[in-house]
Amino acid sequence: MSEPTTTDALPGPRIREVLSRLPAYVPGKPAAAPEGQTAYKCSSNENPYQPLPSVLAVIREAAETINRYPDMAVSELSQAIADHLDVPVECIATGTGSVGVLGQVIQACCDAGDEVVFAWRSFEAYPIVTTIAGAVPVTVALDEQQRHRLDAMADAITEHTRVVLVCTPNNPTGTVVHDDELRAFLTRVPQDVLVVIDEAYLEFVQDPDAPDGLTIWREHPNVMLLRTFSKAYGLAGLRVGYAVAHSAVAAALRKTAVPFGVNSLAQVAAVESLRVRDELQERVDHLVKERSRVADGLRDQGWELSDSEANFVWFDLGDRSADFALTCEESGLMVRRYGDDGVRVTIAEPEANDRLLEICERWRREG
Repeated sequence: MSEPTTTDALPGPRIREVLSRLPAYVPGKPAAAPEGQTAYKCSSNENPYQPLPSVLAVIREAAETINRYPDMAVSELSQAIADHLDVPVECIATGTGSVGVLGQVIQACCDAGDEVVFAWRSFEAYPIVTTIAGAVPVTVALDEQQRHRLDAMADAITEHTRVVLVCTPNNPTGTVVHDDELRAFLTRVPQDVLVVIDEAYLEFVQDPDAPDGLTIWREHPNVMLLRTFSKAYGLAGLRVGYAVAHSAVAAALRKTAVPFGVNSLAQVAAVESLRVRDELQERVDHLVKERSRVADGLRDQGWELSDSEANFVWFDLGDRSADFALTCEESGLMVRRYGDDGVRVTIAEPEANDRLLEICERWRREG
């Protein structure tokens, strides 16, 4: 009888070598807690509240037709976004969350060897989507206040640069760039370089010095905005985001989109969310108040925090990050550790935020 063979010893398909160098996206840990305690998931920047009843109603109704393909052109949602923002509909491009649209941006703009400039630490998908496309990530360190160094980012632009990513508020540090800084930066960026202003957390911003992205976009033909329904609108599980871009760029993004990528449930839910945005704003306002309460409480305890304008707070803990994250987890609070850089904690329901304040007070007291 012949010996059984295994496929392990046989040559297989060639996989791109670049994937071996690809940084892994680390999702937030699910909630888990010791017996007798309530667990809270603060490791992903999710809205802690369920969709509004009217949004759930349109999702249930649309679920009856999921045997059919969605509208590939995402026509109704694109028009609703355009009407909401008072921009031409041809300037809207949609995708599977803002990270999906980001992938479309890099594919549309970058050939192998082209460069993408962004701050670091920032959204961890940036180096992933850049590397997958065969482009080269060029990172510029944040300053001591965990803010973008836009002058240094301008210095990093070369003849190979095709895209610059500006995340404001910055994930995971929560800081925003200011209008005067951004305008000065844009005067230094060549017109053939696309500047992507990533505004995933726009709705939580209170800083009066933050830029008005739409105004900046209207004034600069090489600027586009990246937005999402995942955070403030609470549709993270449906994966729908969009770009506001000048028509030629938006057309390119539509060409690089996955066909039928934005599913039918996501489309109707996003349209309805725009219709009831005043009700959703009440929830955003509540989260902003909770963010202030948490930040004030932490500073009263002696913590030094960057000024977060997002729905999370950032702990710049360096090599103490692992210990802090473990302490939180043992207390039923799941948080997001970023190596030895720091820990991000999402602002959630008040009970979860109270748990965070208790843990932080105990952790400082115990050294």
